[in-house]
Amino acid sequence: MENSTQLRNWLDDMALAHPLVIAGPCSAETEDQVLKIAHELKDTDVNYFRAGIWKPRTRPGNFEGVGAIGLKWLQKVQQETGLKTATEVANRAHVELALEHGVDLLWIGARSTVSPFIVQEIADALQGTDRIVLVKNPVNPDLSLWLGAVERLHSAGIKRLGVIHRGFSTYEKTKYRNIPEWQLAIELQTRFPDLPLINDPSHISGRRDLIFDVSQTALDLNFDGLMIETHTDPDNAWSDAAQQVTPRRLVQIMKDLRIRKETDQEAEYNNKLNNLRAQIDVIDNQLIEILGRRMKIADAIGGLKKQRNVAVLQTSRWNEILGKMILEGEGHGLSEEFVLKMFKAIHQESINHQEKIINA
Repeated sequence: MENSTQLRNWLDDMALAHPLVIAGPCSAETEDQVLKIAHELKDTDVNYFRAGIWKPRTRPGNFEGVGAIGLKWLQKVQQETGLKTATEVANRAHVELALEHGVDLLWIGARSTVSPFIVQEIADALQGTDRIVLVKNPVNPDLSLWLGAVERLHSAGIKRLGVIHRGFSTYEKTKYRNIPEWQLAIELQTRFPDLPLINDPSHISGRRDLIFDVSQTALDLNFDGLMIETHTDPDNAWSDAAQQVTPRRLVQIMKDLRIRKETDQEAEYNNKLNNLRAQIDVIDNQLIEILGRRMKIADAIGGLKKQRNVAVLQTSRWNEILGKMILEGEGHGLSEEFVLKMFKAIHQESINHQEKIINA
């Protein structure tokens, strides 16, 4: 993307004293609900009031949004609170209606980003607009697909662009609804440092009790803002109830977050150091999760060995793994001594797991 520094202008022009905050309900449900939430958010750190008007659901029969009538409610939000508004668009008709009703910020959802055809249709409908357009990552961890969507919009003359990191779908059960895969966001940030990067802790966590921790990690990694789903009665929300917080809780989250600012050389050094440490923390957490999955497989192997009355230690298999990992380690700049120590420790833990299964 040429002239990528232009992409930050819309964010820099806001001269914010804190990260950009986009907040509001997952779905617009009623006019009263939308206006009540907006009025509770108007004197907070929130910069944009978000509400889902059209809700793409995984399976038919679920609540799919109130439709175009909700855009009139967003207009009332603008008039009564002065808040700027934001909503998701998934096709040309959505774009045209949102622009007609003066929505200030549009985003393309994860299910739409996966399809270049959909993104191109939206880009054509938005051609030359001065609206801010944000692109959520695709549901699968594909950086090229994510950047491809941004490039299509940039080619359509849309200059006020940014991206939203909302995590990635996985078949494995984790504590997250969508695994963060922070390294993809970090790589995007490294390659395009002028592309504003917003984090969506609501969709990553899927649980309101994890939202603060995910938000703090995002800020430690120098994200530019947060999109947090907010509802006055989250437990009774019509969609994604578990991941929404109350306006009061949102205010508290923003107070408790540690926001690091660059004001001089020392602050810049600390900021860079904290960013690198945050990246290490992310990778360390991934290592623990991967090792945990490895030990579950070791448990399954122990069960098979118990059925066949096979010894736990298989020397030939162990020597084969060790030789392979030493070569792999060399390719990644790891010494043979380190690889030996690490895999001996992992191997011993696997043996301990299998012996527990066999001796149970």
